[in-house]
Amino acid sequence: MTGGGLSTHVLDTARGRPAQGVRVELHDVTGHTRRKLNEAITNADGRTDAPLIERGTLSAGTYELTFHVGAYYSDFAAASTPPFLDVVTLRFTVADAGGHYHVPLVMTPWSYSTYRGS
Repeated sequence: MTGGGLSTHVLDTARGRPAQGVRVELHDVTGHTRRKLNEAITNADGRTDAPLIERGTLSAGTYELTFHVGAYYSDFAAASTPPFLDVVTLRFTVADAGGHYHVPLVMTPWSYSTYRGS
């Protein structure tokens, strides 16, 4: 079996569609130190064109995914200015480096949720 990797997906439930054009950053977190590992923009399907961490190269540890949602919603008439949510940061821990971690963001201009998908 191939080792684990990390992917994400962003869904805009306010508009009922995948969120295209969201900038996503991935950081490794060790103690109080954050190290940027990757950055991508979501495509028309709300996914990044490539995994944020390729299969077989994931390490156990703590990571942060940062989603720049304020810029994405800047043209949405119902959103407030300044945005209620500007940057959403998800900190999570990878315990099984052999598993695949899919961490989606389901969002509106005022709320978000996440889960570990497959």
